[in-house]
Amino acid sequence: MKDQSVNICPICSRKKKDGTATFTVDLKDTVVVVRDVPASVCSLCGNEWINDDVAEDLEAIVDDAKKRKHIIEVTRFRKTT
Repeated sequence: MKDQSVNICPICSRKKKDGTATFTVDLKDTVVVVRDVPASVCSLCGNEWINDDVAEDLEAIVDDAKKRKHIIEVTRFRKTT
């Protein structure tokens, strides 16, 4: 049985829903923006959480962007594994 507290926002105690987020990282030489990242989003305060599988995919997307050496890289989320 899944723990119900996982679906509760630790900030405001409202329910989290499936949604999307925008992930941004500044790597000094490159800024990477990833849109449409699957996330749990609080229905009240809007805070966002991503799971470990999504985080691994984000790491691969950022590594790929670093190799291209663009100053700014804007992309949409994609599964890498």
